[in-house]
Amino acid sequence: MAPDRPTPPAHSEQPIPTARPTTQRRVMTRGLTFLFAVAGGVAVGNLYWAQPLLDLIANDLHASTETAGLLVTMTQIGYAVGVLLIVPLGDLLNRRLLIPVMMLCSAAALTLCALAPSFGFLLGAITLLGLTTVSGQILAPLAGDLADDDNRGAVVGTVVSGILTGILASRTISGLIADAAGWRAIFAFAAVAAVVFAALLYRAIPTLAPKTNLSYPALIASVGSVIRRERTARWTLVLGATAFAVFTMFWTALTFLLSAEPFNYSVTVIGLFGLAGLAGAIAAQRAGGFHDRGWSLPATGVAWTLALIAFVVAAFAGHSVVLVLVAIVVLDVGVQGLNILNQLRMFALAPEARSRLNTAFVTSNFIGGAIGSAAATVLWSAGGWTAVTVAGMALCGFALIVWALGRRGPLVPPAPSPS
Repeated sequence: MAPDRPTPPAHSEQPIPTARPTTQRRVMTRGLTFLFAVAGGVAVGNLYWAQPLLDLIANDLHASTETAGLLVTMTQIGYAVGVLLIVPLGDLLNRRLLIPVMMLCSAAALTLCALAPSFGFLLGAITLLGLTTVSGQILAPLAGDLADDDNRGAVVGTVVSGILTGILASRTISGLIADAAGWRAIFAFAAVAAVVFAALLYRAIPTLAPKTNLSYPALIASVGSVIRRERTARWTLVLGATAFAVFTMFWTALTFLLSAEPFNYSVTVIGLFGLAGLAGAIAAQRAGGFHDRGWSLPATGVAWTLALIAFVVAAFAGHSVVLVLVAIVVLDVGVQGLNILNQLRMFALAPEARSRLNTAFVTSNFIGGAIGSAAATVLWSAGGWTAVTVAGMALCGFALIVWALGRRGPLVPPAPSPS
């Protein structure tokens, strides 16, 4: 059998020998961890400011509601491109400069959104905003690099929980500011916040030499090379994509459920259900601690079992808001815990390529999430909420089989080679 980790040829990537300056302590303090978490949450919020404001924007810029929906689509497309083309630069460039520069670029895009004179202009500006909103995905692997081996899981878990909190809170904050000062105010507010955090991060992030001397084209190509080399990465990406497919399928179909009989909730009320997902942000932080204790794979099995239980509960929630809330909390705890466990497993594979591994991880999750959203629409049309919950149980069962087969081999990261 061919080995999964062949010795790279002489012309492949080699880390730069001076990648670890002796003048810096590679330790994340509590203050720096908190700053990373808040900054990541503020940054990722840029992807969601417009979602609850589509009607306001459409009316103000004389566009249809259907056309306004393109704002969400183009933001996500821009973000996917940014993750693929910009996040790998974290392994090549000094992140003390890269992260603040990206936040300043997003501040410029936010300013353009706030000043947009027409819908077409806003569409272009918000696409640029998605492209530049990648700071959080550079901060997470940086946190892994700066943390000690014995608390890396807790540190990365805290940073990721901040990012998740930003995703969940951004829609609510956007609606409140827009109600008080109009939809343009939220983009202006976010632009100021981006500038402030760019300055704070520039002062706080230590200078680290780059991890590789690859050219940019070779750097992008090496994302695939790392995944082909690491069997554990491939298995982890399958679990990650499945988790996000399950997650987005549930939340997309939940909107259909809550807006129909017997609930008939308004869009605003439906949006408040997302706050129940804050439990998932707490779970992500706790999951990092399980990783530090060496319990990553058992915790992964528990998390998938929670996701399965959530869909079983959801199957009986067609007429009960209490059961809906229980299903939301249990699913978010399971899926967000899975997210951080999978991400930490990826980071452990190749410390010199954490930004590129994160690129593959986020891109794979993005694809899984898109498939899940599309599947929710098809399943709802075919069999309503019952079809969605049965499909969710099937996917959780599939993931548990993958976990059971991989927990004693493919999902176990290989021991690091002596330097």
